[in-house]
Amino acid sequence: MPLMLASCFSARNSSAGGEVTGVGGSAWAEPTPYGMVLVDRGSIAMGPSKDDSITGIKANPRGISVDAFWMDETEITNSKYKQFVFWVRDSIIRERLADPAYGGDEAFKIEEDKEGNPVTPYLNWSKAIPWRNPNEDEQRAIESVYRTNPITGKKELDPTQLNYRYEIFNHTAAAQRKNRLDPLTREYNTDKPVPTELPVISKDTAYFSEDGEIIRETITRPLTGDFDFVNTYIVNVYPDTTCWINDFDNAYNETYTRMYFSHAGYNNYPVVGVSWEQANAFSNWRTDYLRRSLGKDNIYVEPYRLPTEAEWEYAARAGNSESPYPWEETLPYDERGCFYANFKPMDGDYVRDGHVITSQVGTFTPNDFGLYDMAGNVSEWTSTAFTESIDNLTADINPEYRYDAAKEDPYKMKRKIVRGGSWKDVASGIRSDLRMWEYQNEQRSYIGFRNVRSQIGFAKGTQKKKR
Repeated sequence: MPLMLASCFSARNSSAGGEVTGVGGSAWAEPTPYGMVLVDRGSIAMGPSKDDSITGIKANPRGISVDAFWMDETEITNSKYKQFVFWVRDSIIRERLADPAYGGDEAFKIEEDKEGNPVTPYLNWSKAIPWRNPNEDEQRAIESVYRTNPITGKKELDPTQLNYRYEIFNHTAAAQRKNRLDPLTREYNTDKPVPTELPVISKDTAYFSEDGEIIRETITRPLTGDFDFVNTYIVNVYPDTTCWINDFDNAYNETYTRMYFSHAGYNNYPVVGVSWEQANAFSNWRTDYLRRSLGKDNIYVEPYRLPTEAEWEYAARAGNSESPYPWEETLPYDERGCFYANFKPMDGDYVRDGHVITSQVGTFTPNDFGLYDMAGNVSEWTSTAFTESIDNLTADINPEYRYDAAKEDPYKMKRKIVRGGSWKDVASGIRSDLRMWEYQNEQRSYIGFRNVRSQIGFAKGTQKKKR
């Protein structure tokens, strides 16, 4: 008897006299992501539109279009990034509480479903960590993620243990014709012979050595299946709090090193000391955190990610090709002398705008898309890799240049584009139409990030008005 498949979809009008009417289905309404605003699809002349002889900027406008996406209203704050750090900490503690070496409490790890069938083990986040009145084994598990400061003798979180492992499926590489397993579908030109050799792919993988060291490798091999497009990463997620000292020679910035990330007084300030690699790890965790909270495994959720360079510039300039800043004026302050952003107004004078280093997110007026601090405060990572010829390599629709550098690659191939300028830059350095770059593993006191999510479909009436 042949197998009959019942579809969960139905024709829109089953009584249409045999005419094709299309297939309907229940659509899941995507909620507005928390703390994000919708940036409508649109186009812009990307890059400087006019020469600037004073700063040596040459006009290089290029028309591009981007589809709609959600974007964080503000830069990711210390508070939000701490949630990620504490989640990693708590996952390690739960793993150890389930370990026989620490008492082996099976309640912290689920290995069977409700029917008693074995499943891939995963942590039970509904089981609370016994922070208060733990027994001896539980106390050892909790204390294992802390270390004793050799100078002060106080207990503090051990940053070296806070490693986050995640996997990313490279949809772009998997979709490319050249990487198809079926040779008949790799080349459509029937005048050419059918390819006989398997495509060669590169994939990133990471694992822990026997000594606990993170080993990262890039494997190059003939394509064998979809799993070859799965890339594995292990990233230490704790920010480099020493960036305040290492970025500035002969300056007393020890207070920031000790307090900027850890003190609650800085909770609403942008997180810094976070590399491009750490920003990507945060984005992946944020996506998984949302999926778990929804409890709907069969529903696709667009991932949180870093914006492309084109998305970032379009959003920062609010779709305005004429202005190099997120505001219409060519100066970073109004006629009353009130500043539009946090930057370095004069030589050696950081405080004229009211701040010495970073400011709390959302301190200054947002642009016409409702986005704060798209100029100054901290520069922001984008997903786009940097190369001198990038404008010749990218399309004019949703342009993006992606290069996943292997560990063995020259360091210059590990550059990623940052945008917006920071609290330490002069006015010309916070222009929204200028491209800058930094190495993907660098952690700076003046670089942070924010996330975007592609919008599914198009919701009428939600767009922001342009100038």
